[in-house]
Amino acid sequence: MEEAAGLAAALDLVVAGALIAHIRAPRPATLFGQGKVEEIGELRRAIGADVVVVDDALTPIQQRNLERAWDAKVVDRTGLILEIFARRARTAEGRLQVELARLDYERSRLVRTWTHLERQRGGFGFLGGPGETQIEADRRLILERIVRLKAELADVRRTRGLARRARKRVPYPSVALVGYTNAGKSTLFNRLTGANVFARSQLFATLDPTLRRLALPGGRPAILSDTVGFISDLPHELVESFRATLDEVREADIVLHVRDISGPHSDAEADDVMAVLKELGLGPERRLIEVWNKTDALDDEMKSAVAARARRAGAVAVSALTGEGIGALLERIASLVDEGPELAFQLDASDGEALAWLYRHGRVSAREETPQGALVRARLDPQALGRFQRMRPGAEIPQAAE
Repeated sequence: MEEAAGLAAALDLVVAGALIAHIRAPRPATLFGQGKVEEIGELRRAIGADVVVVDDALTPIQQRNLERAWDAKVVDRTGLILEIFARRARTAEGRLQVELARLDYERSRLVRTWTHLERQRGGFGFLGGPGETQIEADRRLILERIVRLKAELADVRRTRGLARRARKRVPYPSVALVGYTNAGKSTLFNRLTGANVFARSQLFATLDPTLRRLALPGGRPAILSDTVGFISDLPHELVESFRATLDEVREADIVLHVRDISGPHSDAEADDVMAVLKELGLGPERRLIEVWNKTDALDDEMKSAVAARARRAGAVAVSALTGEGIGALLERIASLVDEGPELAFQLDASDGEALAWLYRHGRVSAREETPQGALVRARLDPQALGRFQRMRPGAEIPQAAE
């Protein structure tokens, strides 16, 4: 109920009343039974509501019948989320994705309000025949628009793929934030990168993806991406149309699953997020770190209990607001990024360029000045190691690596 009210508030609707309707068996015509339909209609008239939000998916027929029974606009959960996304989309890509989802949702609902579309047009005299109805013409136009949008989004996916391949040529690991909406992803993103991304305690405050540089311990940089938040019963149309954006998650080296550990439904929200990740094709082999956020909202006793649970579960407890636990999170990310063995490199004292390169592209764990120059111990991924060996052949010391 709180989430449904939060979705309505995200559209600047004033919630004048709310109730939970128990349904023994869904009615094909109205979803609710006749008595419940009349009860909700009386409540709407008593409080003077202009809109009735049903926190469930309605068929076009159910939506039309309920609007007639209640004499008010009826919006289901899918329509509400799509409207929020339409308002929040800022980039051209985001607007394309939202429009595709909305058209996919609306094409079966033309009959709901546009009764004039049943009129026929076309044909002249005895030669033309009856022609097509206006509603058929509009459905055809919608389908044509959907085809064009899918082609444009295919171009977006190709462009994003080219950008990802370019980033991989410079061996910076990629880290993606995922999580339930309002779990604090954008606040954590700002804390980790020093960015100033819009962050607010509001459902779907962030829609368009953002990428920034992240400095890992030892000086190695990574790319951190903030993605759209998930929600229970996320409309299938959105998952499909946002695949171009969610590909950032699919291609990430590490996924940070951000959870609001202070909320009463944290476990259920985590299940919803994992269900969407599974739909995207992210299997259990994906390197995933659970980040238990908002520990600042817990009292001291609860905070200690959560910290103990996090250690047992392999999670990291943090507060993106205060910065508590951020250092441990960065160390955890760095340990997953640099899983290869520690290697040793002997560099000339004058070879500052090679030393700087190791700091930029690897994780330097130790540096010792020797008569020959600098002895550096570092971890490099295979691609970076190959590049360094071509740049400085013979710099690696196999005996020290053992």
